Amino acid sequence: MLHLKRKLEFAALIIGLACLAGCGGSIKLTIPEKFKEQATMDHVNGAKGKKMSCAHFTTSKIKRGMRESSSDPGRDFFLENVLLNRLGVRKDETVTEEKGRFRYTLDAGENHAEIQAEERQLTVGLEYQAFKSASLFNKVGKLEQYTYLFSAIIATDEAPESRNWELLMTNYYDRNAGNDKNSFTYFKQGAYGLATNGKDTIIIKPLIINNTVTANGKTAQIPFKILSGYELSIDEGVIAIVDMIGQNIWFYNELEPTDKLHVSAIATALFARRVHDEKW
Repeated sequence: MLHLKRKLEFAALIIGLACLAGCGGSIKLTIPEKFKEQATMDHVNGAKGKKMSCAHFTTSKIKRGMRESSSDPGRDFFLENVLLNRLGVRKDETVTEEKGRFRYTLDAGENHAEIQAEERQLTVGLEYQAFKSASLFNKVGKLEQYTYLFSAIIATDEAPESRNWELLMTNYYDRNAGNDKNSFTYFKQGAYGLATNGKDTIIIKPLIINNTVTANGKTAQIPFKILSGYELSIDEGVIAIVDMIGQNIWFYNELEPTDKLHVSAIATALFARRVHDEKW
């Protein structure tokens, strides 16, 4: 189902990109200067492809399971439609679900990791159709519920007693639970999550931007927000930034090789996703 909100967002995106093309601007993630001074950037080749590599790691070919997608009718609004039909309007509910899974290995010199991941996205929406109208905008959609789950198991060979890392990220919206009266509300971009081995934990937070760099180097706002990347942090502070736009990973310089392996596994798993409904 294509909601009116998404149509408006798409139109804003086209206008924004046209503006960028006209002024020679480019959208990019701005890394805080303080962190940049203490970090090293690695560009990830093939970040959206079948195999990834950078200065210190390579992955095997990413093997994907069959991608499952379904769209089914939801609740029956028979009684409501008896009245609405007299006004030339029909109300329907659509439930759309999509699933995917993938696995690959990561080789970082002496350290290795096996990553197995899966995604699930569920969208429930209402659609009102003016069936007596010939207008292109005779349908209006309203999001009711959105759920996105991403999980991964990261198995390393650091030591016999080492535990697997578990990665979990979620993005959730429920109109009724939040008592949201805004018909044009849509789910926020970017999933929040964490990775843990039961002892250590890495917090993962999305980074959203709504500005661009013009041809003369100045910063200007654009008419839409973009998921630009993710910040990875521990109690002591930020240890890495994953730049989804530039397809780069910024590693904190004081990371141990094993910590760098964990960050690399998380970052490549984020790049490898396909089901998620996020823009960058």
